[in-house]
Amino acid sequence: MGGYLYEAISAVGETIISNKQMLTDLDAAIGDGDHGINMARGFEAVKIKMQALETENDIGKILKMVGMTLISSVGGAAGPLYGTAFLRAAAPSQGKTQLDVETIGLMLEAAITGIKERGKATRGEKTMLDALEPAYEAFMEGAKADKSVLACLEAASEAAQQGVEFTKTIVATKGRASYLGERSRGHQDPGATSSYIMLQTLVEFLRR
Repeated sequence: MGGYLYEAISAVGETIISNKQMLTDLDAAIGDGDHGINMARGFEAVKIKMQALETENDIGKILKMVGMTLISSVGGAAGPLYGTAFLRAAAPSQGKTQLDVETIGLMLEAAITGIKERGKATRGEKTMLDALEPAYEAFMEGAKADKSVLACLEAASEAAQQGVEFTKTIVATKGRASYLGERSRGHQDPGATSSYIMLQTLVEFLRR
């Protein structure tokens, strides 16, 4: 999964853009109502920037570009959080042209650490971490069992989907949704949802 990185990022971007309204509707229920709009804008910008990097093979450099672009073009909390995630994931993949299970595990770990530090959040607060942390744990379980990149990502995506479901059962204590208190229960978190969408898109891409 190295030479295909442009196509993979494009696929993720297209899926986010096509889910713009759904993500915005989820956010309208408990937040600012702009998550889908902002994320779509960010990946439209990534699409343009990627055309200038067509000959670049260094995965770390490509991910760094994605991170910087998301930070500069996505509004709200999502830009800095997702941007930081991609920037941190770029470090373990620096200089690489192919990705293996071990490297992807390090990338996920770095991305999650970046989100925690940037957002001052922890699991259980109704954020993207409620999808990403279980996803990382499932991925690493697959890695320990010597499973393929695809099998590890399938397990991660499934865990992320369960994490999204979990966010419906808890009260938000972070961000704009926390202002709603108990009324935020029953709604799924838009950030957790977009994280799951990204993972599931990668799975579908690798299956193809």
